[in-house]
Amino acid sequence: MFYKCPKCQKVWQHPIGKCPECFLELERRKSEKIRVIGISKVTIPTMFHPKVPYFVLVLEDEKGNKWVQKSVKECKIGDEFHVTRKGNVTLEVVAIWRIKYDILEGIEKVIEFLGELKIDTQTKILILPTLIAPVHPHFAENTSPQFLESTIKYLEERGAKLENIKVSGQSFDEIPIEASAQKSQLLKVCQGYKIMPLDLAKTNFVKKSEGDFSFEISEEVFNSDLIINLPILKMGKISATENILKFLKKENYLGLKYLYSDEEIIKNLNKIFFRYLTLAEAQSVQKPDQFVAHLGLIFASFNSLNLDRVFAEVSMVKELPKCLKKVKIEDIPIVGRKVEELQYEAEKY
Repeated sequence: MFYKCPKCQKVWQHPIGKCPECFLELERRKSEKIRVIGISKVTIPTMFHPKVPYFVLVLEDEKGNKWVQKSVKECKIGDEFHVTRKGNVTLEVVAIWRIKYDILEGIEKVIEFLGELKIDTQTKILILPTLIAPVHPHFAENTSPQFLESTIKYLEERGAKLENIKVSGQSFDEIPIEASAQKSQLLKVCQGYKIMPLDLAKTNFVKKSEGDFSFEISEEVFNSDLIINLPILKMGKISATENILKFLKKENYLGLKYLYSDEEIIKNLNKIFFRYLTLAEAQSVQKPDQFVAHLGLIFASFNSLNLDRVFAEVSMVKELPKCLKKVKIEDIPIVGRKVEELQYEAEKY
């Protein structure tokens, strides 16, 4: 993605907002045809690139814009460059993309790899960001305000009406959800787009049964045409999958947790509403010691367990969470960027 001034025609690779000379909004320009014009093979591992050999490609689009990109696949100068795609897109697919400067571009890419969403002016959309603590965004505890705002922008560009978008959350502890929403700056984003935040604890709940499990799920889930799970990922955890539990009534979840493991609860809950899009933020992620590592990634899938498993593979965690041990990485179709290109042992540094 490049950004061009409509007046002076100057081009930038990062979204600076306005042209510093003409003070006009920059136009976003997508690259359609990409070819390789330079290549370098790297055989020495580094902290951020532990897997070798790999190749650094110099790429050029049809407009003459140039940039570099890492690849595990060897190319030749003059070859057309294509990202990894699968023939048939299923609910099991996980899409990955690296975010350089523009979160919106990353969202567009991963959703394009999964298949375009059907959104119009009548589509009712329910967004569930990670919202668990009243802390500032740089702690990477909650979904970042930039990620939520970019998601709303994407939906608006696709034709959704802001009045049909709800941003929801629920507190499972003694901290009021309003405190977390304000300190995390997610409330400010909602106010900027005139979207009313929704406390799921104050909604009506519908009883649904699956085997021996009795769930009380917010009726907002069943009143929505599109559910977007919007977690921020954390190393060593099933952050994307656990976030969906916030759709349950607090007392119902605590009761189930007393009797069953999270693995059993999640497995049966997904049988009731399995069709939701997980759009996961992995730009700055928490390590097990709660320090923050920068990965600069975005993940998307209609299967949150598969997404958590792929993230664990990328972040090279030493011990997989129990829920993920039965999920085999080789059985998961991955599109976009390759895992080997992105792996970084953040726990080690």
